[in-house]
Amino acid sequence: MNIVVTGGAGFIGGNFVYYMLEKHPTYKIICFDALTYAGNIETLTTAIENPQFTFIKGDITDREAVNILFEKHSPNWVVNFAAESHVDRSITDPSVFLRTNVIGTGVLMDACHEFETERFHQVSTDEVYGDLSLDRPDLLFTEETPLHTSSPYSASKASADLLALAYFRTYKLPVTISRCCNNYGEFQFPEKLIPLMVANALNENPLPVYGKGENIRDWLYVKDHCEAIDLILHNGKIGEVYNIGEHNERTNLEVVKTILQELDKPESLINYVTDRPGHDLRYAVDSTKIHRELGWFPKTNFDYGIKLTIKWYLNNRSWWENIISGEYKDYYEKMYSNR
Repeated sequence: MNIVVTGGAGFIGGNFVYYMLEKHPTYKIICFDALTYAGNIETLTTAIENPQFTFIKGDITDREAVNILFEKHSPNWVVNFAAESHVDRSITDPSVFLRTNVIGTGVLMDACHEFETERFHQVSTDEVYGDLSLDRPDLLFTEETPLHTSSPYSASKASADLLALAYFRTYKLPVTISRCCNNYGEFQFPEKLIPLMVANALNENPLPVYGKGENIRDWLYVKDHCEAIDLILHNGKIGEVYNIGEHNERTNLEVVKTILQELDKPESLINYVTDRPGHDLRYAVDSTKIHRELGWFPKTNFDYGIKLTIKWYLNNRSWWENIISGEYKDYYEKMYSNR
């Protein structure tokens, strides 16, 4: 079994690479990643030592490079993690998100169609559904919920989902899609909420919290997400969408306070900043379908998972310090210095 994992040097993609190498040691994993700002080759240091793993630097929007990849490795499956994923960056420059998330997905599916790949799996997000009211905890997104995007990022991911379903209907391309809630865990780029707050707290810098921190997210440990995708690849129904969620909702402020408590840092470090334009209030998905059809249930509750995550960042300071000392530092200052 040859599996191409695009975006495998990123957060979820990198964790998926390690999960598959361990779970399916006879599979060949080919990582295809452009190593843009959020792709870190250091994430794959251990994987590179595995003879079943191959890394290829390349951009999913480069049709020639993608075709060469397929010609050489003849993938049975393609799992597309490659994406621009930070909402703030999408507000600053939407065009990059449209290029990678929409055009890149189309290029990959064209190659899958031409080379008769057995499965194309699109890794999506619950953000394609828009948001839910804070005062209706009973409401959840199902796979049938209409797409109602709020940011250029979520609009680009919804576009990719619709394109994938169109390729399934028009070309009979064997497509599956997963839409997951917020992930956390090791190797997450330190512009995202949890690693950003951990890094700032450790350095006793202000922790920027949008608005009043009341926005609610459902949090899933990244390795549970990887297991869900593995099950979809092996047992999921072609042409179907699967929601993946924890039912473990927390306000952003609750998450930040949990991190401060774990690190024994004062809440006085919290710095409330101007809210993000169009900031979604609440995400929460109904995972009944994947529970019922594939028998997937999350194994790691948030209280335990956040301890594991913080411990990893404590034990791997060089990994994230190398990032925030470079390009990210300029981006961070641009985003937060005047809020």
